[in-house]
Amino acid sequence: MATTSLFEVERAGDVVVVTPTADLREFEYRDIEAAAQVLLDLLGTAGVKRVVLDFHKTDFYGSTALGFFLRLWKRVSAQGGRMAFCNVSEQEREVLAVTRLDGIWPICGSKEEALTAVRG
Repeated sequence: MATTSLFEVERAGDVVVVTPTADLREFEYRDIEAAAQVLLDLLGTAGVKRVVLDFHKTDFYGSTALGFFLRLWKRVSAQGGRMAFCNVSEQEREVLAVTRLDGIWPICGSKEEALTAVRG
């Protein structure tokens, strides 16, 4: 479907799977913001309602990435859709727990589980 400098984007039927290709650290702020805008524009034009974020290629993300995840979720939920995370590292899971964002989205052990969660 598309690729940015920090994300691979693919379709899995009626779901868009977004895979960060590098840790989303704060010093990558400009790159994260630019890539996030490309993804948000793409999702807006495609009318996507279901998104899976697959973190199998990363170990960490910071607050800029969390802001992007929230913007993405607002776009998806405004359309009555769902979003789920999968393959998160222990550090990534801890960030979600500390910020209490782990209660917003399903955190799944595999991509298949996440696809089922957003379709459910």
